Amino acid sequence: MKSEQNPLRKIAILGSTGSIGKQAIDVICAHPKEFQIEVLTAQNNADLLIEQAILTKPNVVVIANEKLYDKVFSALDAYHIKVYSGEEAISQVVEMDTVDIILTALVGYAGLKPTLKAIEAGKSIALANKETLVVAGELVTERAYKKGVNIYPVDSEHSAIFQCLAGEFHNPIEKIILTASGGPFRGKNISELKNITKEQALKHPTWQMGGKITIDSASLMNKGLEVIEAKWLFNLNPSQIEVIVHPQSIIHSIVQFMDGSMKAQMGLPDMRLPIQYALSYPNRLKSDFPRFDFFNYPQLTFEQADLKTFKNLSLAYSAMEKGGNMPCILNAANEIAVEGFLNDKIGFLQMSDLINDCMQKVHFIVKPTYYDYVETDMETRRLAKEALKRF
Repeated sequence: MKSEQNPLRKIAILGSTGSIGKQAIDVICAHPKEFQIEVLTAQNNADLLIEQAILTKPNVVVIANEKLYDKVFSALDAYHIKVYSGEEAISQVVEMDTVDIILTALVGYAGLKPTLKAIEAGKSIALANKETLVVAGELVTERAYKKGVNIYPVDSEHSAIFQCLAGEFHNPIEKIILTASGGPFRGKNISELKNITKEQALKHPTWQMGGKITIDSASLMNKGLEVIEAKWLFNLNPSQIEVIVHPQSIIHSIVQFMDGSMKAQMGLPDMRLPIQYALSYPNRLKSDFPRFDFFNYPQLTFEQADLKTFKNLSLAYSAMEKGGNMPCILNAANEIAVEGFLNDKIGFLQMSDLINDCMQKVHFIVKPTYYDYVETDMETRRLAKEALKRF
């Protein structure tokens, strides 16, 4: 029987059929006395959503693609699972009284609205959707502060920083160091990257991830987005955030304090660990995850990030320093650029050119409202799609 001090936590997984969502289900199923799945949502993968729902018996599922509602409803009706459809339904289910924690594992800009709704409803958030803070970090953190809502990072790098800060929240940070694997093209020069194919870019040397985030990792945009996310999660200035390349992906990130001492969080690259930590915080639950062995990694190496070759990281720093709606422009342009690359409409290096073009042309707003972010996202996507035709 669970004690009142440590009740069963009921979880809503937004984006359950993606890489993070699937691993979150593994974590939750491994700890049935700690967690219960209350809500699952998916965009288009009805078959996997149905399979997950039958396995975990949530109260509610949402399929965002309304054309797939009948299929999901018919499959789950006998299990007495409520089925809803549409993008708006995702934003509504986060407000359910029976939900304790929202795991936001949606990809891209789509995570912003349901995250803001969850904050308004006073729900704790396990954030795997970095774009939410990239697009509207100031707005999201202000609302979370006013509502007393905790945002627990799920990205391995931000989870590492969060773990290093446990017991240290009263001590000033001098800087944080986010580690990057370097992706599949580490060490290559511009001439070598001109004819890179999507098949090559999708082969990440360390992590198993979805298509969009894998391309972002190859271009170092993923690290750029993480830099902006870190600014808002940990209330830092741009000058306090450093990136180093660490190909082994064992040290997930580092905090350096005002006295010069440093803390690093280490472990094998396995996203289940930061997912579990975010869902169970402040407790650490026993796991059967593979353990790190120093003798299997006799050398841990570090390199400077190549901002001249991988311009996306430099663009992300520029957007963060500019502030306002500029990170929103960066994110929207990048989403269109990645989509274009995956559909063979643009070259690997040309993605940076498209993003930079949008950052120069889209109207800049110093202090945007939520509706300004919505308009900025729409304007940038329209401009980026037009630019795609010129490549």
